[in-house]
Amino acid sequence: MTTPGFHASTPEAVLDALFLPFADGLLHLPAEGSVLFLRARNSYRLREVARSGWLYEQSFKPFAEALTRDGFKVGEPAAEARFKLVLLLPPRQRDEARAWFAKAAHHAEGGGVVAACVPNAEGAKSAQTDLAALLGTVSHLSKHKCRVFWGRSDTSSRDQALLETWLALDQPRTNVAGYMSRPGLFAWDRVDAASALLAAHLPDDLRGRVADFGAGYGYLATQIIARCPKVTALDLYEAEARALEVARLNIERAMREHQRELAFGIQWHDVTTGVAQRYDAVVCNPPFHQGRADLPELGRAFIAQAAHALVPQGRLLLVANRHLPYEATLATHFEQVRTLIMQEGFKVIEARGVRA
Repeated sequence: MTTPGFHASTPEAVLDALFLPFADGLLHLPAEGSVLFLRARNSYRLREVARSGWLYEQSFKPFAEALTRDGFKVGEPAAEARFKLVLLLPPRQRDEARAWFAKAAHHAEGGGVVAACVPNAEGAKSAQTDLAALLGTVSHLSKHKCRVFWGRSDTSSRDQALLETWLALDQPRTNVAGYMSRPGLFAWDRVDAASALLAAHLPDDLRGRVADFGAGYGYLATQIIARCPKVTALDLYEAEARALEVARLNIERAMREHQRELAFGIQWHDVTTGVAQRYDAVVCNPPFHQGRADLPELGRAFIAQAAHALVPQGRLLLVANRHLPYEATLATHFEQVRTLIMQEGFKVIEARGVRA
């Protein structure tokens, strides 16, 4: 039974389950630190059990900043670093999760423990099966509708060939649409239909300095290069660090293919906190969910920050699911709001004239 106040998708529930084998005495935290926490999330449970010397890796900017604010050391482990304990909160996308399992096993090499936790509704049994295939054997417990499972990364029992295969799963690759991407990014293996609709309705008189809020692997930015010859500078903002490299590769290829040289920048940044630069236009396909939960306030925050980032006569070009109630927010921040098209469950909206 789930403890009142806990839901399996909350970091509190997942972390409480993750540390269950330590609370039960089945595993022990290293006394001197030697702990790596991959895809770490901040929560009261982590603050209760964490010790000095732990290293936390988190590629999603808002989560990384939450850890940093509470004094946790956030960073990327050196390739040769080894830890007595590697904790992991695997993602839902299976290729990405397998790459994280391989990374965890690599950093725990020499008999270190890999411990992971997944909500039951997000593929916990499959994730446990994958870790068992890699390490040879694992143990498990359940709590809060989550499953925690663990094993030792010992070269005598570990499947080294599988580890190397899974490590390669995180390498940039070409998706079916011909763009560089990697598993786990938004619409990583295709062009998202909403973004394609926005790209098809980018005005050819778009000009000056343009920003792409929530750029992902850079699809919309490549379309600006292809379709908007008066744009002179382009900045991409993306909260997921794993997207930055592939976005750069896609931008560079688009400039070569269209024989254009634009000043461009790619920033690991949470745009809901605001941006310092001012733009003639902002384009975006804003996120409206986190995990399985719909959070339309994310899209509203994107709209508000786009308005703050635009010059007075700047314009916002946005695509969203048709049902999302963004019109009131747009009207609050812009003088003119019009729908360019509604198609296949999406709407493309242009907003002009930032309200003072």
